[in-house]
Amino acid sequence: MAAGDNGVTRRADRMWPRIIGLVIIGAASASLGAAASVAVSSSTLGAARTATPRCTVAGLTVFQNLSGANVISVTVGGLPAACGTATLQVTLNNGAANAGGSAAVPAGGGSVVVTLGSAIAVAVADQVDLVLVGP
Repeated sequence: MAAGDNGVTRRADRMWPRIIGLVIIGAASASLGAAASVAVSSSTLGAARTATPRCTVAGLTVFQNLSGANVISVTVGGLPAACGTATLQVTLNNGAANAGGSAAVPAGGGSVVVTLGSAIAVAVADQVDLVLVGP
């Protein structure tokens, strides 16, 4: 083989990465062009409003029930009768882990004990989120 053939092979080896790069850029440009042509209409998403009824705006009491150094359930009190038969969902987050559970609110309101799906370690600052679904 002549020395010139070896130089051609080296140039061809350097060209393939450039060709592949151009093909990738072309494909990306085509997909961006297709996305830019999608029509957007304000009447299809977020154009309506619906009032969300609430069974209470009163303050509720929230107590964490412990077993050793772990929270195993949460007691929520002060639920009015208007919240009766709703489902109370509770999520507890200690900053490192979270656990949740749900329970039905008695027809007359009052208090509910929600058992968590798994015990979670007590922390200096815990976050408890409450959601009432229904009635």
